[in-house]
Amino acid sequence: MKIRVQLFAGAKQLAGRDHVELTVPETACVSDLRQALVQTVPGLEPLLQRARIAVDLEFANDATLIRPTSEIAVIPPVSGG
Repeated sequence: MKIRVQLFAGAKQLAGRDHVELTVPETACVSDLRQALVQTVPGLEPLLQRARIAVDLEFANDATLIRPTSEIAVIPPVSGG
């Protein structure tokens, strides 16, 4: 299935774009998504180890299933004061 992943902050900067379109298996979960992102944009690998993934506006764990209609976002860690 084709999915669109929205990128924010450092992920957007590393990828040089605000979203990535990927093809993943019909039974994909967040861990599959992480692997597909690294294959498509290798520069994201270090950030993805710390980033949160949101699926349908909620933080997801690696076992969360992705549907073709899911809204997906990569949210890097935030620091500051």
